[in-house]
Amino acid sequence: MTVNLLDFDLEALSVYCEQLGEKRFRAKQLFRWIHQRGVRNVDDMTDLAKSLREKLRGVASVTPLTVNARHESGDGTIKWLFDVGNGDAIETVFIPEENRGTLCVSSQAGCAVGCRFCSTGHQGFSRNLSTGEIMAQLWFAEHDLRKQLKRSERVITNVVMMGMGEPLQNYSALVPALRVMLDDHAYGLSRRRVTVSTSGVVPMMDRLGEDCAVALAVSLHAPNDLLRNDLVPLNKKYALAELMDACNRYLAHAPRDFITFEYCMLDGVNDQPDHAHQLVALMREHATGGVWGKVNLIPFNPFPASGLTRSPDTSVRNFAKILVDAGVVTTVRKTRGDDIDAACGQLAGDVKDRTRAAERMARRRITGDQPLVFVANGRTGSKIGLLQEH
Repeated sequence: MTVNLLDFDLEALSVYCEQLGEKRFRAKQLFRWIHQRGVRNVDDMTDLAKSLREKLRGVASVTPLTVNARHESGDGTIKWLFDVGNGDAIETVFIPEENRGTLCVSSQAGCAVGCRFCSTGHQGFSRNLSTGEIMAQLWFAEHDLRKQLKRSERVITNVVMMGMGEPLQNYSALVPALRVMLDDHAYGLSRRRVTVSTSGVVPMMDRLGEDCAVALAVSLHAPNDLLRNDLVPLNKKYALAELMDACNRYLAHAPRDFITFEYCMLDGVNDQPDHAHQLVALMREHATGGVWGKVNLIPFNPFPASGLTRSPDTSVRNFAKILVDAGVVTTVRKTRGDDIDAACGQLAGDVKDRTRAAERMARRRITGDQPLVFVANGRTGSKIGLLQEH
């Protein structure tokens, strides 16, 4: 059976080289050829020892994912649909901005959490991705974009684990992938520029802080347990108080001095002034000192099975004003790529549902995390006004 070299972080690849009878430093050379140069064929890795190339030939390979479809938005957002076998597919999205390029990466085919506002959750769970399948998304996107843009330097500056799936429910594959992203012999991303989003798998949040602390985003979406139980079923296992305590513990390891709290704005469900005041109270109750959380308000992208609708702009602004007046750092996410069915919470792909035999959901949308409104000073929590990007 052929080994996929994309499955290895540097330590695992060093062990593999030793098993082949080679020196550990050969792994660094191999790592650079694969991830920095995007080379698949070991015969093209010219500074590798001939003995290693001969040993790798036929037993190891760089195994990419098959691209089923590629769509490019009028705003430059690119979405790839990757085939991961057995009728399953995943989606990966690149969001270009003036000073950065962000890749939104999937960790599972489908999702078992079942949040009401997420079409991926409605379609059900198929399987976890391997480390190699997670890394193949970044590997392909980085080197495909370099060819397209005729650039030799790095194109992707930020990675967000906000695609299909709950990353912390695929922990054993996630952490090696994060280590590759951070490794200077691979992509060399800083811990601040790699973000893991979670719906609140508390034990794995603690483990991530110890094992590979990167930036953390928590899918909050409700300011009280009763409402969050309905919107995010995982809350029945890990309630808000437990989740917020875990956020405080994570801050001891985090590369940033705050946690990002994602809040999808749902008309008449979680967007009322009372909800905003409850959210302020929740933040204040659990803050151990100063401003420790940033709230990111996300416009909902409707799909028929949800039975939900997007909050009007006036409701979003009123909600944001209440937060800002209380000194909470708040942004409103700007939708990107909606003309190519690529918006937040709507990554559905064409994934086989093996858990509930649910009807397949149409592929929907994903957004970039680009602030539309910035409403508070992150250091002091003081109000600095509403800033509109046009």
